[in-house]
Amino acid sequence: MTFEPPIHWNDYEDIAMKLYDRFGDDFNESKIYRIRFTDLHKWVMEIPNFSGTAEQSNEGHLEMIQSTWVYEWRDNQK
Repeated sequence: MTFEPPIHWNDYEDIAMKLYDRFGDDFNESKIYRIRFTDLHKWVMEIPNFSGTAEQSNEGHLEMIQSTWVYEWRDNQK
């Protein structure tokens, strides 16, 4: 078993990779940008090893997670 350091709200790339691992191609670029922040917030909080709190979240974090997830999705389309 490998040790994974805790994930926080500003670990956008780690969060994006976990979301892509979870949802794969269920969400394409346009669908990712249409995800409600309430849903995105819930999914981030469900990531194993996520150690941020709900109160630490803000719109800027969620926007960055969304755009980084899009880049992650694009990278996996090659």
